[in-house]
Amino acid sequence: MAALEPRDADVAPTPEQTRTPRTADRTAPPFDGVRDPGSGTETEEPPGGSGEQDPRAGVLSRAYRALSIGIVSVVLLIAFEATAVGTAMPVAARELDGVSLYAFAFSGYFTTSLLGMVLSGQWADRQGPLGPLATGISAFGAGLLLSGTAGSMWVFIVGRAVQGLGGGLVIVALYVLVGRAYPERLRPSIMAAFAASWVVPSVVGPLAAGTVTERLGWRWVFLGIPVLVLLPMALALPQIRRRASGPPEHHGEGAPAEPGRAARRLRLAFGISLGAGLVQYAAQDLSWWSVLPGAAGAVLLVPAVRGLLPRGTYRAARGLPSVVLLRGVAAGSFIAAESFIPLMLVTQRGLSPTMAGVSLALGGGTWALGSFVQSRPRVEPYRERLIAFGMLLVAAAIATAPTVLLDAVPVWIIAVAWGFGCFGMGLVISSTSVLLLRLSTPREAGSNSAALQISDGLSNVVLLAAGGAAFAALGGGAVGGTHEVTSAASASHPGAFLVVFVPMAVVALAGAWIAGRLRVAESAGGPGTGSAAAG
Repeated sequence: MAALEPRDADVAPTPEQTRTPRTADRTAPPFDGVRDPGSGTETEEPPGGSGEQDPRAGVLSRAYRALSIGIVSVVLLIAFEATAVGTAMPVAARELDGVSLYAFAFSGYFTTSLLGMVLSGQWADRQGPLGPLATGISAFGAGLLLSGTAGSMWVFIVGRAVQGLGGGLVIVALYVLVGRAYPERLRPSIMAAFAASWVVPSVVGPLAAGTVTERLGWRWVFLGIPVLVLLPMALALPQIRRRASGPPEHHGEGAPAEPGRAARRLRLAFGISLGAGLVQYAAQDLSWWSVLPGAAGAVLLVPAVRGLLPRGTYRAARGLPSVVLLRGVAAGSFIAAESFIPLMLVTQRGLSPTMAGVSLALGGGTWALGSFVQSRPRVEPYRERLIAFGMLLVAAAIATAPTVLLDAVPVWIIAVAWGFGCFGMGLVISSTSVLLLRLSTPREAGSNSAALQISDGLSNVVLLAAGGAAFAALGGGAVGGTHEVTSAASASHPGAFLVVFVPMAVVALAGAWIAGRLRVAESAGGPGTGSAAAG
């Protein structure tokens, strides 16, 4: 997925269509867009603590147990909130008399989360992940409380914006923490644990939220999470202080921040947040008037993206730039395609919305399985090949999806195909997180983590907007929110779906080529190669 929200609410849903999309970042807490990390010290084991030098120690060994349970529990609770919010949001908007402002509750979260990601990256690079993590959790909880007690829709939107800022801080800080606290051999396993934390919430979250909304009211969907997060954070806090507090050790790697670079990145952060917000706003209403905010958003986004992503990302330079690019290609193509599957099954094959959703349910388990496979030590030498294989599975799944437009093709084919596609995503998303940790020096961990999350989230906005525009142009209807489509598309032309799935399959296939550029040549150096952000 990202991003304390799944992949996202980067485009606001319509009240009629509120299925929470699959977060591409199942390796970590999503955040409207979304799901990964930076790296810490390059020693094989962190210092201190019995069992930390034991090569057999795992993420649940005595040395790591409290930290692992604590941070995975935080991810689990955040995942429940992320999957539940779409169920409660329409009721909240109606009771607050704010249906006309519905889209802003989602775009507000995503735009501030982008700002939080950049801030968290700089903060963690200077002082370690503890500060941004604690501040982010506090802001996320405060935003939930503000939205849950809101008396008007504008107050509710402000709460969502505060929540998004906290989410952006947490997602980057959490991955810097993984890079600092866990040796390289254990990082694939903790990423797999993050992915597994999304399985139960993705199935139970919407049902639980519906029950709570009906029996207790929508406010308790927002008010229940902050208190529950305190216990796992209290469990993990002592380990975080011991293993990951303070600035990173220099170890001769990386360089201190250049004068003025932090201020420049802050300006770029505001630019990318505002630009993304304008693009999302334009995507809500595909009319001639929407061209103006869309163009303004693009003008802000292009220089900001070039300045915040690693140099060479746009041309798939070897090493870290290709890792960041691949993350966006994988997340964007998969989520954009998945967003149209329920609509296709309902309008073209006559399935109920429930059965259309069930057709994708297998994906939660296979995603976690893919993440588990990449965590096995035996596959480590073949990680790049594993990623390429995962992207081929994703491309094949997307290409198979529109075959159900033919009546002769059984509907269950899409469930099988999407199960394989989600397995491929589990391989790719977790592995890109692991590679980013490996290729980042301690002093670049935060900024590189932010770059990965920005690539992830923005690709969802751009590719969904492009797919939605093509879909609407061929008579499919207008794109609405959490990657769903408005009920106006009930009479969609079958060809409208083809112009979504075919290009997204091509994009995913390009990801398989990018996977061949992830490995840095031995002569190019070790961690940090190609990691300097442009500017």
